[in-house]
Amino acid sequence: MHTESLYQAARECLLCDDLEQKLTLSDATAAAWRSGELELSGWCAADEIKTAGRPACPELVHPSRLARRGLGSEAGRLALIHAIAHIEFNAINLAWDAVQRFPGLPPEFYDDWIQVAVEEVYHFRLLRQRLRDGGADYGDYPAHNGLWEMAVRTARDPLLRMALVPRMLEARGLDVTPGIMERFRTIGDEQTVACLQVILDEEVGHVRFGSRWFHYLCEQRGLEPEATYFDLLEQFLNGGMRCPLHQQARLEAGFSPQELERLERSCARK
Repeated sequence: MHTESLYQAARECLLCDDLEQKLTLSDATAAAWRSGELELSGWCAADEIKTAGRPACPELVHPSRLARRGLGSEAGRLALIHAIAHIEFNAINLAWDAVQRFPGLPPEFYDDWIQVAVEEVYHFRLLRQRLRDGGADYGDYPAHNGLWEMAVRTARDPLLRMALVPRMLEARGLDVTPGIMERFRTIGDEQTVACLQVILDEEVGHVRFGSRWFHYLCEQRGLEPEATYFDLLEQFLNGGMRCPLHQQARLEAGFSPQELERLERSCARK
């Protein structure tokens, strides 16, 4: 790291395509910010950044080309762990992208998304170790790029980013993780269950950060948060919300009871 600018340090983390270096650089950048070595200065536009740094593997394919990840075989178990690890890897890039792309927000915004980056690195390392325990590694299975594609679609506006990444995509992760944990529990893989429990607990906080800054940005712009959120869901999901919802996790993550009722109704109409 050869900069005093948080924005530029975050950009280095985002664009780094060496896996080990990205993880190490993420931890170092977070430590430098927390110790006061980095400042909110030196920002420059990120419009030209359309791709994030990533290793050559895994091969990225359309979701329709991914094999079903059944747990009836060791290969299926590892493929599912790999899919979750890939989500966590993308989440590292998304956190650093939020830091480097959106200037002029309160310092607490950067505190929150740097914390997310560090925790996503930890989650990735947990899952990568589970892959290695099974004789595999990250990159051994194909993956899709849907999470980063949403980052590109929301790159023009932090309000869009907060609504549609933490409060839509990552909130969906809160809904589905308990079921995935149960699948691993059924085959006796309690170590992966324990990893997923750590991830679920911390992802609640990540969605809560999204809720916090979504409401902040709505207030700054004189927008009503609930109406704005559902308008955006309609635009980007076309009414495609899936249930069931993890009600308690979403409440802890900053969703209101009224929002949850409305989300449930949208599921019931399908």
